[in-house]
Amino acid sequence: MALILGKEYCKVDSNGRFKFPIALKRQLETEDGRFVIRQSVYAECLELWTYASFREEVEKLQERLNPYRREDRELLRKLTDGNIIELDSNDRLLVPAEQKALVAQAKELVLQSTGKFIEVWDRKTYDKMNNQGGDFAAKAESLLGRMLQLGDNMQHNDERLP
Repeated sequence: MALILGKEYCKVDSNGRFKFPIALKRQLETEDGRFVIRQSVYAECLELWTYASFREEVEKLQERLNPYRREDRELLRKLTDGNIIELDSNDRLLVPAEQKALVAQAKELVLQSTGKFIEVWDRKTYDKMNNQGGDFAAKAESLLGRMLQLGDNMQHNDERLP
């Protein structure tokens, strides 16, 4: 799985095409140029995955979700609802019609990596979301501090075993 880092800005044309930034492309040199794009379930953006990373993610989901439970199947359907897209000869990506509504009015996109995938935002929506602020230090302490503490407690509990 590729590790993708960075934030890039790019123009989008009226057809929903944008040039994939070279700084991100260089990080994916071993990839085959195929991506999966889907609407985020968490925010007003799209998620751009390399095909290989998305395949790994789907395999994990299939291991954890039971296709014979309606709730699991609905979640699997939503999380795998994406389109395969490829870089063209000019390193452009075309946002498919199904996802174009999120970028239809955009003149500029923000591509923000999360490590595993890239979020594709309309610049105005991204700026609005990003300017809402939030106490990220408190969130980090609450979420990451708790995980580390749980890990420490598990380690201490393991040491007590004969």
